[in-house]
Amino acid sequence: MNDEKLALVTGATGYIGGRLVPRLLGAGFRVRVLARTPERLTDAPWADEVEIVEGDLGDARVAEQAMTDVDVLYYLVHSMGGSGDFEQREREIAQTAADAAASAGVKRIVYLGGLHPAGVELSRHLRSRREVGSILLASGVPTIVLQAGVVIGSGSTSFEMIRHLTEVLPYMPAPQWVRNRIQPIAVRDVMYYLIAAADVPADVNRAFDIGGPDVLRYGQLMNGYAVEAGLPQRPIAALPVLTPWLASQWVNLVTPIPRRLAVPIIESLQHPCVMLDHDIDAVIPPPAEGLIGYRESVRLALAREQAGEVETSWRDSAVAGVPSDPLPSDPDWAGSTVYTDVREARSPATTEQLWKVIEGVGGENGWYSLPPAWALRGWFDKLVGGVGLSRGRRSATHLNTGDALDFWRVERIERGHLLRLRAEMRVPGLAWLEMSAEPDGDGSRYHQRAVYFPHGLLGRAYWWAIWPFHGVIFSGMARRITETAARQA
Repeated sequence: MNDEKLALVTGATGYIGGRLVPRLLGAGFRVRVLARTPERLTDAPWADEVEIVEGDLGDARVAEQAMTDVDVLYYLVHSMGGSGDFEQREREIAQTAADAAASAGVKRIVYLGGLHPAGVELSRHLRSRREVGSILLASGVPTIVLQAGVVIGSGSTSFEMIRHLTEVLPYMPAPQWVRNRIQPIAVRDVMYYLIAAADVPADVNRAFDIGGPDVLRYGQLMNGYAVEAGLPQRPIAALPVLTPWLASQWVNLVTPIPRRLAVPIIESLQHPCVMLDHDIDAVIPPPAEGLIGYRESVRLALAREQAGEVETSWRDSAVAGVPSDPLPSDPDWAGSTVYTDVREARSPATTEQLWKVIEGVGGENGWYSLPPAWALRGWFDKLVGGVGLSRGRRSATHLNTGDALDFWRVERIERGHLLRLRAEMRVPGLAWLEMSAEPDGDGSRYHQRAVYFPHGLLGRAYWWAIWPFHGVIFSGMARRITETAARQA
């Protein structure tokens, strides 16, 4: 039946969308994706099996073009780390999408919203999700809003926060919300509901709560993780003095989760969040094998991470407020203030061996020069609300276009030759770091280039303030990368 259906997936570069696309293909759907930066899909294993439309969902013309002949629209976009009046932007984008879907004759909209209690003042992010759902439900297109709480899966923001809080802290001072009851759901079950929603009869137009079989306190989630990870259970003290803002700062400092993501998650935990009803069962029955319990979902997530098979990750979501434009070509620099630092080094290793080291930089392997300096820069970035150095990388050995890499983003990768990283740390300007490998006789040559476009006087002052360290950091990096390649060879 589904082989005749065309599904449009928005948010395909995100955590949920990136997992949904291959499962839709496996279920027999034809799939079209809408992406602002299609380059981020270059290395997706399913990229050649889908139609990719470039553009922004908030652009009415693009939205109408993308929804032509579409049977089901999966609305999976949300400004998780949004700032400013993001609620207004979310409403405008949702209204544009709703109008385009109605105009194009889309037969079904499926939206993944947030589980929330009734009769309380919601956080801005949960309120925004509820409003987006209401706009889509009023579109005239049959819509299902699936309201999920904490999603547990390898690479999910909620799982990573639970994991790092539990592993780092032997004793856990925590806000009083650790006593609130919540209903987590395994990411596999979220996929099940999303796909099944496409076949719900056209007269169904409403929101449904979805959740796993377990209702737990947040503290029980952390200690449940500890048991599955082979760690001792942590004593937890609920402190009334930890406001949501203070708690988000704490999470920002002791986990890789940046403050912009920690704030909405913690705000959403201020009240108990459990399913208010199980009406979804009458429309989409639970999976034949049953919904996955919390402890089992943790086991599955840990197994994926230990095997290096994390399919999608919170790390790879776009960072709000950071530049996303690619590095201009060199001729475009004319007339601009640009600072560069260029290093070269020869290695007796082959190009393939040198490339293996280049592609493995960052994460647990580090940056091959002055680890304390890199760590200090990461801590400073965390303190000012950036992503920090502890974001790490999804795979220890393999990089794809769009991957997060500590406080960088993979902008371009020519496998075996070039790796270009765009800075996502907080800097008064735009910065890139390039590393490449070239054949050189019976060995190879390593080329490294840092490029910085300063913003105003502060940007220039920043460059010259750190300039004395460049000679040590960048030269040491080039030397040790080539030495490592030679040693491993």
